[in-house]
Amino acid sequence: MVHLGARVLWFPHHRLVLMRIIYNDNDRNAAAWLSELGRAGAIPRGRVITTSIAELESKHVAQADQVHFFAGIGGWAHALELAGYAGLRCWTGSPPCQPFSVAGQQRGKDDSRHLAPVWLDLIRECRPDQIFGEQVADAIRHGWLDDLFNALEECGYACGAAVLPACGIGAPH
Repeated sequence: MVHLGARVLWFPHHRLVLMRIIYNDNDRNAAAWLSELGRAGAIPRGRVITTSIAELESKHVAQADQVHFFAGIGGWAHALELAGYAGLRCWTGSPPCQPFSVAGQQRGKDDSRHLAPVWLDLIRECRPDQIFGEQVADAIRHGWLDDLFNALEECGYACGAAVLPACGIGAPH
């Protein structure tokens, strides 16, 4: 049995909302960081699951209000808080970029680290309310975004995208 992490949110209508939040990352160091960041209040507290997404079953995540796949250090959860959407029921994901990055071997869809299809299987089964994700821009030329949007649109989701380069926020790369 998987126990969900929980967070109580206070909304203007003076009601308490209990959020069930899950972070999934199979990197044990990232998982330790997620746990510590949650304890410190830097990100919403939640259940950290280190099972590989390839082995994760829908029953582990279906009842959560937010699930952050490939969670790293919890950037999506923090971004939702900064944007005023801490209580939004959604899934987020940042699938590995190595298959598509110019810094990698660029094996694209033939790379075993191309895990977006596995994530899509969970999305098809659980049908989260909203989904947010990100990927390196070079994935577009490999058809990654087209494949993702086609699969999501077949499930009834409306999709949109924007390329936001690092230099857009002053990063030197």
